[in-house]
Amino acid sequence: MPGNADLQTAREQLVSYCGRMVADGLAVGAAGNLSVRAGDMVAITPSGVSYADLVPADICVTTLTGEEVDAPETPSSELPMHLAVYAATGAAAVVHTHSAEVIAVSATSAELPAVHYAITGLGGPVRVAAYARFGSAGLAEAAVAALAGRSAVILQNHGAVCYGATLPEAYDRAVLLEWLARVYRLARAHGVPRILSQAELDEVAAEARRRRYGQRRQR
Repeated sequence: MPGNADLQTAREQLVSYCGRMVADGLAVGAAGNLSVRAGDMVAITPSGVSYADLVPADICVTTLTGEEVDAPETPSSELPMHLAVYAATGAAAVVHTHSAEVIAVSATSAELPAVHYAITGLGGPVRVAAYARFGSAGLAEAAVAALAGRSAVILQNHGAVCYGATLPEAYDRAVLLEWLARVYRLARAHGVPRILSQAELDEVAAEARRRRYGQRRQR
């Protein structure tokens, strides 16, 4: 909204991360979408606009129930899924990718197992939500259900959704998810992967909390 500094910052941040998403191979063309929650508003990427052409003024703003507040373009077709994630979690940002390794997992597996302990950063093994048409209420419901206890979900024959307390955190989780999917594929190419047990994952999570892993030292 004009005059709203938080929303303007969100719009600029979304454009920047759209460029990163293409460069990092997490999407092609205008595929995928990102959003940021700012108070009781949501800034979300528009539908059908190439990321190469996207500017902050193209970013759409809606309410948490989907009413358009400032939408120069058509909001992403996955707006219902983003809003469902915000309603079900404490998310402040949502990243929806169409990354190749994750889609390959989505078409062949019921979940992405714990092939590496870094998966604790997503809450544990990542579930694959049953297929539903893009933009549908069914997809939103399936995604939220599979997100229980997780910060990432894989969408069957589609892509993935990650959320976080900030857009950088949500995006980093999407990058991690794609890396884990690639590791899993490579491991399967070499043989039968050893999968970490829940006890081993719990030990990693506890040690990460003890060490305040990923947090900078207080000055």
